[in-house]
Amino acid sequence: MKKVVSVSLGSSKRDHEATLSLMGQSFLLQRMGTDGDMGKMIRLIRELDGKVDAFGLGGMDLYIQAVDRRYTIRDAGKVAAAARLTPIVDGSGLKNTLERRVVNYLLKEAILSGREKVLVVSAMDRFGLSQALEQAGCTMRYGDLIFILNLPLPLTSLNTLAFLARLLVPVIRLLPFQLIYPTGEKQEQNRPRYPRFFQEADVIAGDFHFIKRYMPAELPGKTIITNTVTGSDVELLRQKGVKTLVTTTPEIEGRSFGTNVMEALLVAYKGSTKELGQEEYDRLLEELDFRPRIVHL
Repeated sequence: MKKVVSVSLGSSKRDHEATLSLMGQSFLLQRMGTDGDMGKMIRLIRELDGKVDAFGLGGMDLYIQAVDRRYTIRDAGKVAAAARLTPIVDGSGLKNTLERRVVNYLLKEAILSGREKVLVVSAMDRFGLSQALEQAGCTMRYGDLIFILNLPLPLTSLNTLAFLARLLVPVIRLLPFQLIYPTGEKQEQNRPRYPRFFQEADVIAGDFHFIKRYMPAELPGKTIITNTVTGSDVELLRQKGVKTLVTTTPEIEGRSFGTNVMEALLVAYKGSTKELGQEEYDRLLEELDFRPRIVHL
């Protein structure tokens, strides 16, 4: 049995493991949260390096995608460097392929029409998803300035985001990761921020930890397109009045794992020693028939 481990900066309360079979290969998927402790992440990766088939880097991105350029986040690079023998991926390679396919699938299944008002909480984290929604004809708002820099300035164009990203990302990438993204216990805390941007949208898309931390008390009739959710997260969204939940990764034993886990799964499936290319991810997604999880709440 091949083993895939996501070592996460996030809360250990979300730890989980599951087994599955793909094309005759058996896999154990395991998530290990470190409650915001990057030193513990490095120690776990060093301890397991060479003993597992692939690592997922959870709770933090290794890269910031500034539309046409990719920058390494300094803190994440230090963590990833602890893996010397086992390949480590953060999900960014898979996001750019899987999430484009998900938008096309939702249009085909009439879950989306292309006329929706969409809030993407961070387009730099979800460029493929953002670009696919924009190309589908949706009216877009990108929340990178709102939810990363706490500035109530929604962006409406990826071209504008690209211009600002080239100015800001070289500085942002050097900041302590806790200032960029909710980590550890912050992932379990809700601090509503500028609720009108959520309320004005038909669809709220992007990283669930951003959504969960900043969403308002009620989200009646909304569609959420996101990634990692637990059973309790689904119930929380139901209580807030969410109409439809879409997770870009499939359901495995009652929850949706993060893209870092699924990318690590594909790397292990291929027996690769490094991140795969986009064409290879597309081919594998077709071969394995990965489909999004759609829950009508």
